[in-house]
Amino acid sequence: MSIRKSSLLMPRTASWVGVSALSAALLATTALPSKADEALADLVESVSPSVVTIVAEQKARQIPTQGQNFDFEGHPFGDFFKRFGAPEGFDAPQRGPAQGLGSGFVLDEAGYIITNHHVVDNAESVTVRLSDDRTFEAEVIGTDPLTDIAVLKIDAGEDLQAVELGDSDIIRVGEDVVAIGNPFGLNSTVTTGIVSAKGRNISQGPYAEFIQTDAAINKGNSGGPLFNMDGEVIGVNSAIYSPTGGSVGLGFAVTSNIVDHIASDLRDDGQVSRGWLGVSIQNVSPEIAAAMGIDASTGALVSDVVDGSPSEGILKQGDVILTFNDEPVESSSDLPILVGTTKVGTDSTLTVLRDGKEQQLELTVGQYQSASADIDTSVDDAIEGTALGVTVAPLTDANRTEMGLSENVSGVVVTALEAGSPAAKAGLQRGDVIVKLGSQNTTTPDALKAALDSEKTGPALVLINRAGNQIFVAVEIA
Repeated sequence: MSIRKSSLLMPRTASWVGVSALSAALLATTALPSKADEALADLVESVSPSVVTIVAEQKARQIPTQGQNFDFEGHPFGDFFKRFGAPEGFDAPQRGPAQGLGSGFVLDEAGYIITNHHVVDNAESVTVRLSDDRTFEAEVIGTDPLTDIAVLKIDAGEDLQAVELGDSDIIRVGEDVVAIGNPFGLNSTVTTGIVSAKGRNISQGPYAEFIQTDAAINKGNSGGPLFNMDGEVIGVNSAIYSPTGGSVGLGFAVTSNIVDHIASDLRDDGQVSRGWLGVSIQNVSPEIAAAMGIDASTGALVSDVVDGSPSEGILKQGDVILTFNDEPVESSSDLPILVGTTKVGTDSTLTVLRDGKEQQLELTVGQYQSASADIDTSVDDAIEGTALGVTVAPLTDANRTEMGLSENVSGVVVTALEAGSPAAKAGLQRGDVIVKLGSQNTTTPDALKAALDSEKTGPALVLINRAGNQIFVAVEIA
């Protein structure tokens, strides 16, 4: 076997001066470690002992043998059973215990560990493997699905090396960041990138805010730390956007400031206590701003106030919340995070825009409550039409019950929309209840017509109730 070597051929007439000059040039192009490279290596070396591997094991389960959930991977009659079903009395095999791998980091020397909720969700046992390969059974102190954060505890018999949480509010887009974790089980893998964006909302929920980064994040990185160049954790790597399943440079990390709040709550009693105002809110779109006669499309527009909530009698429909405890509310997504991280029982100050004037309001933050309902939006016997391009029907007690709406909801039900109509363009849907148009309540089809007749040409502010939630829309009236 021959080995081909690359060589640099020199003319026979080359002088020693020429060779020396060439050698100097070659030496000059040989990359020596820069101060930046050394600083990065020092950072990784200093924080790596705090990064851990999470092994979550779920119990064995019986594999379904019928329907779309059928799964007999590797079974010789798998395709046949999938199409026609398994024979009666067939003993379905057991799927072995599922084992999930994730990452985490030591929050403090006492052995508290941060990872993702989805890494340990439904796990029967959780094991933490330290950077020196020692393993310990972990206790799940608590998890928060709404921010995808979990706190674990191990007893290592000694103090562990912990990381510092940085201030995620002061990071800037373009800053260098370092992700350390265990993608595909490859322990202590380091990837670098920058902060690509801040304040991302990736439909995780109203209480989670994400840093976007192009540092490579893959399966197994979940729960691992995202460091700034000072060695502080500024985020917990939680999700990627990928059409292929691998990293395409779109990774997302829960901000460290949210992690700090959630971890403190979970360590106290295993539960998260969230502040709550009791209002439904939405963004102020340019169309809504025009309909309301305000200049800027910023703030959170109050579309509904929950009865018995901290906001009852203080906030009103149509208020635009501009600040909360002196923190600006640029959009509706800002407010849940500001309120949710406020201690229950805190007296808080809001700046609102009401009837074109700013006002200072005070209220006491309550305890977050969750509610859900299955809504049937079918409505029959539509009897009236309007110039909005919709067909509407009275909201009777019978169809209010059928739609799952409370007794205090009043208005007319949209039973049909004309394609290309003003209402359709504004986003109204069949089953929406038109509660108010402009300043007038629309309790009957005739009331809706009267409200339309009194509106001038231009966008009209329409309050609708959709599946129990009230929102404003701006409808262009010709």
